[in-house]
Amino acid sequence: MALTRLLTCLLSVLLHHHVTTGINLRPVIGVLAQETNSSTFGDTYIIATYIKYIESAGAQVVPIRVNETEDYYRNLFNSINGVLFPGGDVDIITSEYAKAGKLLFLMAVQAHDKGDYFPVWGTCLGFQLLTAITTGQDLLTKFDSTNVNWPLNFTQDAQKSHLLGSLPRDVHHYLTKENVTENFHQYGMSPETFNGNPALSKFYTVLSTNMDRNGKVFISTMEAKKYPIFGVQWHPEKNLFNWNPKYDINHDAHAVRVSQYFASFFVSEARKSNHTFPAMKDEADAVIANYQPVYSNDGSFEQIYYFNYTLGWD
Repeated sequence: MALTRLLTCLLSVLLHHHVTTGINLRPVIGVLAQETNSSTFGDTYIIATYIKYIESAGAQVVPIRVNETEDYYRNLFNSINGVLFPGGDVDIITSEYAKAGKLLFLMAVQAHDKGDYFPVWGTCLGFQLLTAITTGQDLLTKFDSTNVNWPLNFTQDAQKSHLLGSLPRDVHHYLTKENVTENFHQYGMSPETFNGNPALSKFYTVLSTNMDRNGKVFISTMEAKKYPIFGVQWHPEKNLFNWNPKYDINHDAHAVRVSQYFASFFVSEARKSNHTFPAMKDEADAVIANYQPVYSNDGSFEQIYYFNYTLGWD
């Protein structure tokens, strides 16, 4: 009985803290799956580095299935506190990844317009997906920017932005002076295309650019003007968790510090959302801990969560 009373008291304190501070102490972030060309383990997947990246900053992760009903996405949206669109290699217009991402994006925008805070983050392909959702078009162009690290070239708007405006001094220095951002993309958004498209230029602010190996400039960081929607063409998660020796990824202390900062930033944004699962059992059933990643013991050091909802292999 004494233990029960103690647990009840602790729960009451936590709930009171949540109500009085407005901070969600149990943030849950959804990571969107995408189609895979391999059917060996499943027909959709999420690379484990994105899961670890979010968990490292103090949030739980729920995998978001593709090719589901709108009711599925709406119910999940009302239960989680943010969504991450990961990198990958599927079409940003026609894929199931793109279709599900668009639904979640629109829900986030509509929710915010009603005073319901819900952050969205896009990394690499996810960044590109944000541009496609906003314009309804694939406006990307070819860049030579695969497997290379660079510092960011901040725009004048970076210093007053939500994402980069309050950077700690050391993180600001590393980001602008050292090769701490891993780029792994063959396509990107040029400033000329961005500035020439009213849908993009009115919705987003460009915070940084980079030049590819041929000197062509692409947008590397952006945020929405009105909404907590952020996009990076580079990969903050790779510095922490990708150990493939074929890739030129910076794992030094400065690169790790940068990655940790952005993971914590996004989770802190998710803490502002008060969405919750209907019951704790629903949360427990939804989180990624219900699934086991496949480890590719071939020297790539890669872990991937595979899902196959047609055959019920999950």
